[in-house]
Amino acid sequence: MRYFNFIRTTTLIAGILLLNACGSDTNKNRLNITGAFALYPLAIKWSDVYKKTHPNIRFDISGGGAGKGLTDVLASAADIGMFSRDLTPEEKAKGIWSIAVAIDAVIPTVSAQNPSLKALLGSGLSQEQFKTIFLSGAQLTWGSQLGTADSGKINVYTRSDAAGAADTWAKYLGSKQERIKGIGIYGDPGLADAIAKDPEGIGFNNVAYIYDAKTGHKYPGIEVVPIDINGNHKIDTDENFYKNSDAILNAIAKGKYPAPPARELYFISKGKPVDPEVIAFLKWILTDGQAFVKEAGFVPLEPNKIAEQLSKLN
Repeated sequence: MRYFNFIRTTTLIAGILLLNACGSDTNKNRLNITGAFALYPLAIKWSDVYKKTHPNIRFDISGGGAGKGLTDVLASAADIGMFSRDLTPEEKAKGIWSIAVAIDAVIPTVSAQNPSLKALLGSGLSQEQFKTIFLSGAQLTWGSQLGTADSGKINVYTRSDAAGAADTWAKYLGSKQERIKGIGIYGDPGLADAIAKDPEGIGFNNVAYIYDAKTGHKYPGIEVVPIDINGNHKIDTDENFYKNSDAILNAIAKGKYPAPPARELYFISKGKPVDPEVIAFLKWILTDGQAFVKEAGFVPLEPNKIAEQLSKLN
């Protein structure tokens, strides 16, 4: 009996050592990145390109919202968090470190099947109208906002997860995410899908979930609500920059699209990174990696901003 106990014990120890060795090899040179859906497509693009010259690096990238990126970084469950809003003083006090990596915007969206689409594209909606729709909780009709006879009720959608997009959109409305009144949907892809399927719905999405980066066209089923920036109840030529991804990205880059909801996107970590692989990847993102930003449907950083972010890594 003692012999078999010895064999079992020896086998168990050997198994543990083997598992530890395998785990060490598996996790070596692996970067775990989680967080904002806004940055997910760009992080995937960057990782695909980076691996071509750094084949020893493995990436685990997942969305889940800015809140998940923050939680995972604080718990040391991720090397990098994708973050799509400014850090609060409380978050900074917890030792969260950040660098800006790109720029995009949150854009109001409706279904391409909206019965009032023609009127909506012609007049857009003003900031005050968006406040009424998203914050009042009142049951409004499209006709009441567009001055038409459309009695269809407006169905408001928002994000159910702690999202930088929702926070940024709420900031544009002078409020906070929790004050947006609407049907909560998890994630950017889920919200885009819900809007596309509801002809009476209205919500908001990040640029990458409205426009196909490969074609530049809007994804089927979704349409943009133009922002009537000057409040004159019509979309003037200098406000009409939603036709394709190039047009909206240029408008964001030149400051024609309001900020917010235009905003910087960040990579965050718990304290300044010390892992050489993480630092090398972040430096690449801020240098060679910027060449792939617009290709993925985002706005690259300006040279002075890049220099400022690089200095944080030195």
